[in-house]
Amino acid sequence: MTDRTDRRKPLPTGQQRVRFVELAGRSMSALLAGDLPAAGVALSEYFVTDRARWLWRMRLDQMAADPAQARWMVRFAVVGADGSVVGHCGFHGPPDAAGMVEIGYSVAPEFRRRGYARAMLVELLRRAAADPAVETVRATIGPDNAASLATIAGFGFAEVGEQWDDEDGLEIIFEVPADPSVFAAD
Repeated sequence: MTDRTDRRKPLPTGQQRVRFVELAGRSMSALLAGDLPAAGVALSEYFVTDRARWLWRMRLDQMAADPAQARWMVRFAVVGADGSVVGHCGFHGPPDAAGMVEIGYSVAPEFRRRGYARAMLVELLRRAAADPAVETVRATIGPDNAASLATIAGFGFAEVGEQWDDEDGLEIIFEVPADPSVFAAD
């Protein structure tokens, strides 16, 4: 568990930078159908795995129920001048009544262990802190997911409990305040 002082340090930065590109409903529908070319960008098979299709279906259903949620949904994580899509990330939805948002991120296997998950996390935390409705950022991670646990280390997340997720099983719940003062000047 980290103390409050640790949470006030500037966010760790890495050499990797990502930019987010909105993943429109039509692109998610194409990926759900397994049609990689129709997504509009070069993607690996990772984006049409069963796990990815589960995510596209869930996010499309959320957006159909409330189109205003789209701005909080999944984005492609893009790097480099060539626009390589290294993964996807976003929020599980808009802030709840307490101002909490939950983050999610995933890196395609061929791009792992290069700092992209950490770069996605930095950008998600920046976006959360920039929105006055967001008070807290949550990450839920399986206890055996060493890579994701290592990704959030050093960002001030405190373990606040655990939960059972029907899709992912046991998850540890981590939270950090959404605080714009923690951002170091770039």
